[in-house]
Amino acid sequence: MEPIRLIKSKTVVLPYSDIDTDQIIPARFLTTTTKAGLGQHAFSNWRYLADASTNPEFILNQDSARGCKILVAGNNFGCGSSREHAPWALLDFGFKAVISTEIADIFRSNSLKNGLLPVVIDKENHAWLMANPGTELTIDLQNSTLTLANGKAVSFKIEGFARYCLLNGVDELGFIMNQLDTIQQYEQARA
Repeated sequence: MEPIRLIKSKTVVLPYSDIDTDQIIPARFLTTTTKAGLGQHAFSNWRYLADASTNPEFILNQDSARGCKILVAGNNFGCGSSREHAPWALLDFGFKAVISTEIADIFRSNSLKNGLLPVVIDKENHAWLMANPGTELTIDLQNSTLTLANGKAVSFKIEGFARYCLLNGVDELGFIMNQLDTIQQYEQARA
């Protein structure tokens, strides 16, 4: 994982609530155990028409979405079944963060473990983001704030251990592996 400190990007808005993990990455694409290439299948049922051609009406297929690293979605994002493939697909597509008023617990956990920053903010600021797609944001993980283009800072909560892992670009196993010397010293002292 790459460390996350600051994410500066324009936003892309999916103005739907209850976007579940099957909408993020349909079950037919869950046959792989690797992350590479899953981005092409993110929101596949919305991004592509029945004949497999690109749906020009879907926001992620429009020029305004190119290069956006921050996804702003409606309430209850990532609900449904647990699948690590959902944050994998979003990361491979190019997103670094997802902002909503509510993010499903299992999706949030999977995101944090894989380097996707789930940000929950209040309804008022969320409504402003939903009404202003393409706004420039800066997410500062160290200070747990996102700053709007007008300079307004909005704080968000993130569990301390998850924040540490994201800031340092390690997952839970990587954190433990970084503690091997301490673990070995403890084991030797107890022997």
